[in-house]
Amino acid sequence: MFKSNKTNVIPEVALKGSLRDFRQPAGTDLLGRADGFFEWQDKRRDYGLWPYAKSTATAPKTHCSAKTDCGEEIVGVNFASQDYLSLASHPKVKQAALEAIEEYGVHSAGSAALLGNTRHSLLLEKTISDYVHGREIVLYPTGWSAGFASVQGLVRPNDHVVLDVLAHSCLQEGARAATQNIHFHGHLNIDGLARRLHRIRNADKDNGILVVTESLFSMHSDTPDIAALRATCDEYNAVLLVDCAHDFGCIGDDGLGHLGLQNMLDNVDIIIGSFSKTFASNGGFVAVKSRATAEYLKYYSATQTFSNALSPVQAAAVLAAFDIVRSEEGRQRRRRLMDNILYMRNEMTKVGMETLGDPSPIVPVRVGAEGLARIASRELASLGAIANLVEYPAVPQGGARFRVQVMADHSHEDVDLLVHMMRDALRSADLEFRSYRENDPSPASVRSWEAATHAA
Repeated sequence: MFKSNKTNVIPEVALKGSLRDFRQPAGTDLLGRADGFFEWQDKRRDYGLWPYAKSTATAPKTHCSAKTDCGEEIVGVNFASQDYLSLASHPKVKQAALEAIEEYGVHSAGSAALLGNTRHSLLLEKTISDYVHGREIVLYPTGWSAGFASVQGLVRPNDHVVLDVLAHSCLQEGARAATQNIHFHGHLNIDGLARRLHRIRNADKDNGILVVTESLFSMHSDTPDIAALRATCDEYNAVLLVDCAHDFGCIGDDGLGHLGLQNMLDNVDIIIGSFSKTFASNGGFVAVKSRATAEYLKYYSATQTFSNALSPVQAAAVLAAFDIVRSEEGRQRRRRLMDNILYMRNEMTKVGMETLGDPSPIVPVRVGAEGLARIASRELASLGAIANLVEYPAVPQGGARFRVQVMADHSHEDVDLLVHMMRDALRSADLEFRSYRENDPSPASVRSWEAATHAA
């Protein structure tokens, strides 16, 4: 069981500061400049306030054993793993991986542009294509690389990229790698998008515009009006890209996520998907409507051309997961997952916790000040529950939260355990944190920041 260090008063440095403080270190010593970050990180470790880089000592199921990066053990209910339909340990998925090892070994041994494809990866392309109504599919070794490649591979220096301000880092980094003409609009704000597109098209009638969003935003658990985005893009001759990493396969009766629920699967230009949330493996894909676009991406998106292809083990596991996702068993797993999600959100509300966004496998639970959240995370681990803490700059300053990740195999009893442990952890943390509270951002300031992100 994890043991927290509560014998001494926590120094201010362990309660304050963020990763952003060390993003642009100064000085000529490229290596030595990391010392300041490490000192801050290590001070947080000393007081049990560094909740990152944990490892699992058992399979990442609904209950597991984990270790902090200091080697301290946490044993208990697990709401930190991304395995939404609980397929990572499914017998059919494991058997498919074992059979692929017997046939191929464990390595693709090459880029997909050369000799890295296998019959499993080619069949996976066809399987995904059938699922998304006949689109052309390009596979990538990770979901991040698929998102990055979809922007970097198609956008050129004179083109423009317009992103929701909360778009994932892979999409933002892909834009930065492709062009300096990067624009942001307020979160889910269609009017803000239209204003930016109007200004861009008035000034530049000759180059391309890529509009980038997500079907489910992972830190807020909310989703855009995709039909309104489509109409706005059409008005200004812009291409629409939707990243479906967190809802593809696990949301909706057919598993087609919010694109399916909004009847927009055939009405967006580029779809990005990830295997790591629902399909029990690393990997991702880009789905487009023309073979010409797909072939272009294969040779002009660096993360496909210059990375090893998915291993036969990964491709076989994802194929087996797709078979389940598209079956009646998959439908039942999605229903169990949504039942757990709705039950959790209701039970958390009953005990006074604030959940954000809409029902999805991600349940963001607002905590507030970073110092309070760090103590609460330590206390939660000591009680025997594992849930990920997210803090600034991934979310607004003063808007730290637990990002609870729900699985189909969780039971209501598991949810009850987490809810009561989290409530107790927050109460204990609040008592300990009171002496530090006065200098931290208030909930009002957090809400004003969030209002600004929507209004821009």
